[in-house]
Amino acid sequence: MKRRALRWLRVVAAFALLGAVVWIAGPAHVLEAIRGADARWLALGLAANVAANTGSALRWRELARWFGMLAPRAWAVATYFHGVAVNALLPGAVVGGDMLRAFSLQRLGHPGLEAGMSVLLDRLSGLWMLCVVGFVSIAWGADSESTRALAARWPALAGSPLVQTALLLAFACLVGPWLALLVLRRWLPRRDSPRLERMHAALRTGHAGRHYLVQVVLSTIVQLFAIASLVCAARALHVDVPFWVMAASAVPIFVFATLPVSFGGWGTREAAAVLALGAFGIAAPSAVTISMIYGLYGLAQAVGGLAPVPRVPQAAGVSAPASASAASGAAASGAAASSAAASAAAASGAAASGAAASGAAHSGATPPGAASSSAPPLPERAARW
Repeated sequence: MKRRALRWLRVVAAFALLGAVVWIAGPAHVLEAIRGADARWLALGLAANVAANTGSALRWRELARWFGMLAPRAWAVATYFHGVAVNALLPGAVVGGDMLRAFSLQRLGHPGLEAGMSVLLDRLSGLWMLCVVGFVSIAWGADSESTRALAARWPALAGSPLVQTALLLAFACLVGPWLALLVLRRWLPRRDSPRLERMHAALRTGHAGRHYLVQVVLSTIVQLFAIASLVCAARALHVDVPFWVMAASAVPIFVFATLPVSFGGWGTREAAAVLALGAFGIAAPSAVTISMIYGLYGLAQAVGGLAPVPRVPQAAGVSAPASASAASGAAASGAAASSAAASAAAASGAAASGAAASGAAHSGATPPGAASSSAPPLPERAARW
């Protein structure tokens, strides 16, 4: 009963906050901006937003692979858009969609801890690279007319080393998570726990640096597409906003949209847009309308949540890389591999694989690079699908 009341309270709060922001900006001005919007820029902004969410789905899939969980690409994209639909239509901001993704990954046979961690770290990966892009954008436009106008309204910015400070913060945001991973690799407590053993295996894998770099690249691409969709929304309203200004303003806009005080980010996102874009001289009606168009992009993509999620073979368990899965499969079945080299490798390592699997069963831990004993490995063709 209390949960239902809290959900309805969030809905009321979203409409109340959005209505208050629109009222302050001027409803007539907002409607006039919407009527004069350019449909071509709106369509381009929607395409950029779809690309951003597709990249987010692939980033989440790669992060799951880091934890040894394989999932087909089509399944990951469809599940992610189901989460987008939940976020856009139900109270709780991004919480509902994230829980749906974690639960869907767990239904494939993956452990609940790793499934939840992949979703949480995926959300943090986007936030951390959003801050990096925002700080770099501030350094890029530090000597522009917009910054000088902002410094005129805020005299404290006039004498501050803005470029050096922004670049230092961007570097800290970029390197900080990697340093945290190095600390966890060294100081994560070692106990007789299957969960901690799997965490150790993920952190100590030889490809940790490559996985981290993949997260940096994909998160950067995602944020650039998301910022581009905001720029397209502004251009549709005939508002010329430099890309770096929108990138700097996107940090508070996107962060406020994730606050679980409404649904779909409505209200909080528009309030942040008025404050952030208003600091660069963008009128409040235009800022509110830009943010509302961005919210409508999410509602339009909620239609993707109606698409069925591709079926995944029931053999989807805690998987390892394709080569390890092939070796363990050859040892278990005793069949020859498709190539002579793979067959010889499987034959020579069959005994070692069996001993390792037996030791893991007695200790309750999954050895790094091996599939979980609770479920068979995901076939390579399904993982590449």
